Amino acid sequence: MPTPQPLFLTFEGLDGSGKSTHLRRAAAWLAERGLDCVATHEPGGTPLGNALRSVFLDRQWGPLDGRVELMVVFASRRQHLLQRIDPALQAGQHVLCDRFTDSTFAYQGRGRGVDWELIRQVDQLATESRRPDATLLFDLEPEEARLRGHSVSRQKAGEVDRLDVEQLDFYRRVRAGFLELAALEPERFRVIDASGDQGATWEQVEAVLREIFP
Repeated sequence: MPTPQPLFLTFEGLDGSGKSTHLRRAAAWLAERGLDCVATHEPGGTPLGNALRSVFLDRQWGPLDGRVELMVVFASRRQHLLQRIDPALQAGQHVLCDRFTDSTFAYQGRGRGVDWELIRQVDQLATESRRPDATLLFDLEPEEARLRGHSVSRQKAGEVDRLDVEQLDFYRRVRAGFLELAALEPERFRVIDASGDQGATWEQVEAVLREIFP
């Protein structure tokens, strides 16, 4: 049988929506079926990207201007493409990425108020307007996402970051941005209802994976 063309899949949504957990489970699902894949994340994914991620999420900086955030995440993203994502795809590996440019449109665009046309211009410079083959959007009410993101276990682990302390209105704008993107590109997005338990969410994810990898 011919080797399936390697695909670039992204997992998007608010923190607390379960996207990271289900990305790891999806990577295991692919591996069980003999499909080679790389699981990665943004900001980060490379030594430089991880350093930028640490700066980006550190609460000591306080509020940052949306354009400052924009430049940091795209610097990380370009390095990620050059060093990790494209080499993996060229080697025949599927790539599963926790966040990509859709997060920038949602967080820095709708969340911070950075004009989407400016984001498109920077995206063209940094990634040549690269888009994933498919995107799983984990949709969840901001109130519930915040509760999950501020869980006792996460606070004890020191995982509550600079974005976690934003007000609910910020997350409402971000969620609206994600849903707007999904409406603009329905052929790429698969919207996952993440309001239920992990089992219910995984059933939807597995259905999408079976569609993409029949």
